[in-house]
Amino acid sequence: MSTGNHQSGQLTNVEAVRLVAAREMSVRLRSKAFLILLGITAVAFLAVPIITKLAASGPTTQHVAVVRSDADYGRQLEGLADKLHQKVAVTEVADQAAGTAAVRDGKADAFVVSHGADGTQVTVQKSLPDSLQTLFSFAGAAEQGPPPASQQVHATTLEKTDPQQGQKIAIAITAGLLMYLILMTVGQMVAQGVVEEKTSRVVELLLATIKPWQLLAGKVAGVAVVGAIQLVVPGVLGLAVGMADGQLSVSLSASVGSLMWTLAWFAAGFWLYAMIFASAGAMVSRQEDLGGVMAPIMMPLIAGWVVAISILPTNPQSGIAEVLSFVPLTAPVLMPMRWALGVAPIWQVLVALALTLACGVLVLRFAGRVYRNSVLRSGARVPLREALKAA
Repeated sequence: MSTGNHQSGQLTNVEAVRLVAAREMSVRLRSKAFLILLGITAVAFLAVPIITKLAASGPTTQHVAVVRSDADYGRQLEGLADKLHQKVAVTEVADQAAGTAAVRDGKADAFVVSHGADGTQVTVQKSLPDSLQTLFSFAGAAEQGPPPASQQVHATTLEKTDPQQGQKIAIAITAGLLMYLILMTVGQMVAQGVVEEKTSRVVELLLATIKPWQLLAGKVAGVAVVGAIQLVVPGVLGLAVGMADGQLSVSLSASVGSLMWTLAWFAAGFWLYAMIFASAGAMVSRQEDLGGVMAPIMMPLIAGWVVAISILPTNPQSGIAEVLSFVPLTAPVLMPMRWALGVAPIWQVLVALALTLACGVLVLRFAGRVYRNSVLRSGARVPLREALKAA
């Protein structure tokens, strides 16, 4: 008899999975734990752009180097900075080579030479801050009268960078952090749910009418929707605030694109990790025993996040990060960050996504067997070798 018909009152595969998923979503979405976690993450990602802006708006001393022949110009800069409520410390250097070296060594934020009517020449490491741009423009106007804006300040950078690199890093870190937190918390939610059902004997009632793999698939699908909500809501709020207050000038399509790719990676990563977490939960009968079986599962996720946060922001082209972004267990954290940073071509994203999905399909076979052989057994922890035996 086919499993896809209604003979003998049996549910079809799709109906069984949908019913379990609906039950899981109903329970999780109404739980206090979900609402509290969603509220905390939403407030946190709303607050981050605001706190960043407030912290950046505080007065910081900027160091400007001038040659000794421009000493009077340097004193003018300090006086004008005071009127503009800026903190600027001017240092005199012997010549242009010494000024450039001061910028390169980080001893000065800018080396400036006033050329009178020809404007002002500024040397900076990466980019000229807006506050110094305004200061030098006003100083030039005070000396010669307001010349055309394009002639006021000529900036030379010692290190060529993407002007939006800082914003891309912020988006990448946000995407990686969201992915790491949601996979970690929601994955454990799956394992804890399995143990709760074993302890309360609910699983025995469910398996009297549906098959183990249907229960497993429905549980994973239901919790996936819950996790997607916890991913999308903070992400959208954070992007909205960042773009509204002007901190994010990256195009809307690029920002939304990063969020959508993160969501796609969440689906692939959660599919893979949820199966493993669920089978781990099926192997134990007490919440206290979960830590021992979940620790090895979380290690690749933690390793991926450590590499992502410690290497990618300063070295987006890192070889080790590129290699690990293709490994299915670390790719869900690393590849969205590399995409947001603009260093991962589309073919790499698609190949890594295909590998992760393929690994998920492979894991499903083993996870389903472990779940089927373990979920009805109570008492001591079920050894992995025994759980993997064919029924």
